[in-house]
Amino acid sequence: GHLVIAQSLLGISGDVLVFDIFVHLGTLVAVFIAFWQDILALLKRPWCRFTLLIIIACIPAALIGLFLDDLIAPLFSSVVAVAIALVITGVLLMISDRFDGRKAIADMTYMDAAAIGLFQGFAIVPGLSRSGSTIFGALLCGLKRADAARFSFIISIPVILGAAGKEIIGSVHAGMDLITLPYFVGSFVAAITGYIAIRVFLKLLAKKQMRFFSYYVWLIAAIVFISRIFM
Repeated sequence: GHLVIAQSLLGISGDVLVFDIFVHLGTLVAVFIAFWQDILALLKRPWCRFTLLIIIACIPAALIGLFLDDLIAPLFSSVVAVAIALVITGVLLMISDRFDGRKAIADMTYMDAAAIGLFQGFAIVPGLSRSGSTIFGALLCGLKRADAARFSFIISIPVILGAAGKEIIGSVHAGMDLITLPYFVGSFVAAITGYIAIRVFLKLLAKKQMRFFSYYVWLIAAIVFISRIFM
């Protein structure tokens, strides 16, 4: 959502999806750094129940991405659609402060994983926060706040890697040059700011202060709506 708005403000047009993918890969590096212990534990025991929960949670996003891509793609060129999605994100984050579950990840059911995955699938819409939506879904399923955050960020890994792989392979087949400085600069900056954002996000989640993110996304949405009215 922020990428769509920034590209609109900067007057960038054309196919920018590959750049967006590189930026998301940068944020993925931030996830690896922030949750390296969980990821290392998974690598040591790849065939465990936690892995199955992750796979189930990723299925909805994969299906939505494959079959509804043509329907969702036009939203990436509409800042108004992004602003509407940001308003919804703010509502979800605000409601999240009211939940206080007791489940650990080990207590999750497969239906819990599927429900959280459905929220991740909805977050393909630009402006609808993936982490915010999945954490809302996890809290709705009764997970503890820390476990909700861990599961939310870890299930982003297969989805981002899958989307990135799909777009990069398509771009290579189309003859696009992927070895360009702006792509790598964007990815590097996204890794740094992404890590900072994750740390801030986790602290606010633990303190039940997600409303501050709500105020932020609502402010961005309001600016977009006002700019469209007077421009």
